[in-house]
Amino acid sequence: MTQMKKISYLVLRKNGGLTPTTLSLCPGFIMFPQALRLSRLFTQARCNSWGTRIRMNSGFLQANVVILHKDLADDFEAFCHANGSPLPLLYRSQAGEWGCPPLAANADIRTDCPQYCVFENGVLTNKVVDLLAYTTQLQDMVSFYLGCSFSFERALEKAGVPVRNVEQGRNVSMFRTAQTCKRVGRFECPLVVTMRPVPLDKLDLVAQCTHLIPQAHGGPVHIGDPAILGIQDVSRPEYGEPVESCPGDVPVFWACGVTGVEAVQSSKPALAFTHSPGCMFVTDKEDTATSPLTVKPSECPVTFHISQNPLHFSMASKATVQQIRQLEEIAVEDPGQRGIRALFVQDELVKSCLSLSHASTVLITTGFPTHFMHDPPEETDGPPGAIAMAAMLQALGKQVVVVTDQRALEMNHRIVQDAVEKGVIKTAVPLLSFQGTGSEAAIHFLCHDGDPEKPRYDHLVAIERSGRASDGNYYNMRMINIKHLVDPIDDLFTAASSIPGMSTTGIGDGGNELGMGKVKDLVTAHMPNGSIIACDVAADYAITTGVSNWGGYAVACSLYLLNCCLIHRRYLQYGLGQPPTAQEAWASSLPSVEKEEEFLSILVKYGVRSGKTGNLGLEVDGLTFHPTHSDIIRRLIEVTRLGPSSFK
Repeated sequence: MTQMKKISYLVLRKNGGLTPTTLSLCPGFIMFPQALRLSRLFTQARCNSWGTRIRMNSGFLQANVVILHKDLADDFEAFCHANGSPLPLLYRSQAGEWGCPPLAANADIRTDCPQYCVFENGVLTNKVVDLLAYTTQLQDMVSFYLGCSFSFERALEKAGVPVRNVEQGRNVSMFRTAQTCKRVGRFECPLVVTMRPVPLDKLDLVAQCTHLIPQAHGGPVHIGDPAILGIQDVSRPEYGEPVESCPGDVPVFWACGVTGVEAVQSSKPALAFTHSPGCMFVTDKEDTATSPLTVKPSECPVTFHISQNPLHFSMASKATVQQIRQLEEIAVEDPGQRGIRALFVQDELVKSCLSLSHASTVLITTGFPTHFMHDPPEETDGPPGAIAMAAMLQALGKQVVVVTDQRALEMNHRIVQDAVEKGVIKTAVPLLSFQGTGSEAAIHFLCHDGDPEKPRYDHLVAIERSGRASDGNYYNMRMINIKHLVDPIDDLFTAASSIPGMSTTGIGDGGNELGMGKVKDLVTAHMPNGSIIACDVAADYAITTGVSNWGGYAVACSLYLLNCCLIHRRYLQYGLGQPPTAQEAWASSLPSVEKEEEFLSILVKYGVRSGKTGNLGLEVDGLTFHPTHSDIIRRLIEVTRLGPSSFK
């Protein structure tokens, strides 16, 4: 800040203060925050459209303020540390300290916010322009300065991102959510978020810019449908003003320091003060941020669209996405030379696993009775991958069930029990069957009381599950119709497509598997007999693999990577969670050569055969476990165990 700019400010103040007219006399004027705090005329302007313009152009970090009795200060500080995204603590004062030396010179918290809220026993009793009348009480009170999202709006504009609330001359919209902050002492309250509509093609840029400013709440905590946060009407914010979207915009939500106002209300202190939402304390610190172009991949978020109904995006670090893409490439290798690469679509694995990571309840189905002349007719591809996914999902705290054909239910119960005894999976997976027909039966199976608004499952996964062709039959790769051995589990996937919030994944290696209807045109064009055998039932995500089991292993590994990714984990927990603490338990649930060999031996024990050859031995799809499958598993684990820093 040059001396000339300081003098310019003082001249303006002497000649009527800061008004739109006097400000226009100094094009490009950058407001000096100390002087800004001296101007009483700025008080009302700060909360209107002109104030929004100044807030954007000031170029300095801004802060939310909470002032509490010193007896509550330690608990509130711990509350801030436990909920760092909504409450990034910039400075805690001493009792009776008006200033905040690390943030601003010559500050006086009694006068430096444009407007204050006064709370008595948690109830808002007044709004005032200064706290001078409370000087005596403030001698025993501590001031907390908390980061504010206004501080990153300038960075967004610099990056070419339109900031709709600024364009419209409005305070940002702030909403109380259904997410609850981590409790400390008397402090427990809902998370408050700000919402800014962002053009779809700017989502990555917005996530990257704001992630680099943790003192201003960091990156988004939710992108998509407000109802997922418990917000029913974005036109009626609890704080601030409604902000209108433009065509092509997506609602993006950040944690908000007004969470501190909610904390004051919920803890009901005898007397407390906060800034009035939107009327911030301006520091002397510039709101500079590192360019996203210079950030290492482990610190660079990327976004993915994972659901349309409801609209939902997720995110992970660029390094984690690169690792998952390596897993995807390994899983689609084709040593059997089946031409499966022609069906491959990049990032189906990462999008499926992001969706699974957000899920609480997952249904898995498998079973391809290709050996119609044997009893049992099942093959060794599918069940190992299903169990590998179930083991990781259980380790991550998800509820998992497996649906299979009624005729194979008892055998699968015994197989799962043996797998638990041998340490392949830690907890038995509940097994169900579905033999109903039609959409109504499927919806009753998938939803409580048959109500699509009460789904039992968030995500359905089919791995090497025989899929219904366009003529209603089920074909193996030799065009043999095996419909008589298959229960209509396809109906569950068809019904799921109409249930809001329920996603589906299909994993296959030939195109005749359930869910691979998403790439039916490619199957018809490139696979032998594709026009007849191609599955007609699509999943939201179709993971193409050289052997379907490899897709299950890759899903397990990808889920591990995502939940170890600090960017994804923070987003998954709406900015309220702690760094991963269960990595050791997750790691112990990853597939391994030893576990997969043991499980394959269990399948052989029950007469389950290799798919291509019908051999009863340690073989899947005509490929022996050693060296082919064991080598794939080792390579998947090697990529999984690499740290994100390995992916530059």
